[in-house]
Amino acid sequence: MSQDHALRSVLEVNGIPPPPDVTFAPHNIETTSLGSPRSPTRGNRENTPLLSRIEQETGLYHNNFPDDLDFTAIISQAEAAVEREIYPERIYQGSSGSYFVKNCDGVKIGVFKPKDEEPYGHLNPKWTKWMHKLCCPCCFGRSCLVPNQGYLSEAGASLVDQRLQLNIVPKTKVVRLVSDTFNYTAIDRAKSRTKKNISEKFPDIGRRFHRLGLPPKTGSFQTFVSGYRDADFWLRKFESESLPESTSKHFLVQFQKLVVLDYVIRNTDRGNDNWLIKYDKSDVDEQEGDDVDWSLVKPPEISIAAIDNGLAFPFKHPDQWRAYPYHWAWLSHAKIPFSQEIKDLVLPQLSDMTFVEDLCDELYVLFKGDKGFDRRTFEKQMAVLRGQILNLVQALKDGKSPVQLVQMPVVIVERSKSGYGPGRPRTTSDTFVQSFVKRSPFFSWC
Repeated sequence: MSQDHALRSVLEVNGIPPPPDVTFAPHNIETTSLGSPRSPTRGNRENTPLLSRIEQETGLYHNNFPDDLDFTAIISQAEAAVEREIYPERIYQGSSGSYFVKNCDGVKIGVFKPKDEEPYGHLNPKWTKWMHKLCCPCCFGRSCLVPNQGYLSEAGASLVDQRLQLNIVPKTKVVRLVSDTFNYTAIDRAKSRTKKNISEKFPDIGRRFHRLGLPPKTGSFQTFVSGYRDADFWLRKFESESLPESTSKHFLVQFQKLVVLDYVIRNTDRGNDNWLIKYDKSDVDEQEGDDVDWSLVKPPEISIAAIDNGLAFPFKHPDQWRAYPYHWAWLSHAKIPFSQEIKDLVLPQLSDMTFVEDLCDELYVLFKGDKGFDRRTFEKQMAVLRGQILNLVQALKDGKSPVQLVQMPVVIVERSKSGYGPGRPRTTSDTFVQSFVKRSPFFSWC
């Protein structure tokens, strides 16, 4: 007895009508790219990538960086920790919602800054900024910056740092994370609880939800650096404790890298409390004091980390009340001309207009991911960046110091032909117009 005949007999005994005979017509059926027949009643759902469908159905999301597997591994550790209820810890300093992210062992591995919890974001948990916006609207924010794009500024500073090979910004990228400790609206939390309860009691209905749990937040994730302290702490120490000559030279190079980064991205918030110094004293330094021949022993090691880069990439130079100066310009190190090592590192790249435009294209790819992206505003941001690079290149060629650099007239360099993106052909019609900024802010010292 054939299987078809046996099936029909069982159905007839139970009073169930047998299925109709079906004749297949393979030539009239749509097939996928793999050659498998696809049901026309499913629409385009069958073509939807598996990961995208999983995200829609269960609320999962995929932070994947194929060009940086180490960073991907760090984000995977953060996600695994959240699944084990080791949640990010809110940082109570600062004016926005930012969080120390931990791994499964409870060790800090990064700092996450959600877009909607930025200083003027609608979910910022710090009520002081809300009071600032409500009671003092005339001083609301920085008029030269695009609102609520601090997370892009953080990631953009890391991109510039990597392209110029400065290596002073901890690796930073845009990711999506979710945690109960993030600041959500009461509605989001109520919806999450309701879906969870329905899913537990009625699994069939729960499987139809597009997402279970709280919605993931988009923001910047910066890898955590350990052993560092605020620059202000060590700078005060160095006033009374002289550094060995080799360590002092290395610190000067690191400091000038910070100057290059801040000037190129036009950082409007660089005080001595938001860049870090790591100073590892040697045992000889601690035991024998200043009477040490450092040529015979290993000198102390020193390094710099440029954090808090969320208030950079302005679309115009500050021209109203405040100038937002670089506070490192008042340090004695800023009076020393740029070293030959710095010139050899950045001058060949910044003197090449192709390199500069490639950098603008990469920033375009990053910035256009924001829902509020505006191409004209981005072009203004890049005009400021090109002007800063133009001044920096001239200062390096003329042997100027960081103090002399910040005293140069500010310029913007606009491109007459629009268009961005990787692979965009460079043509002779790409011309640039340089113009000086004549308007200056009322206060130049703050």
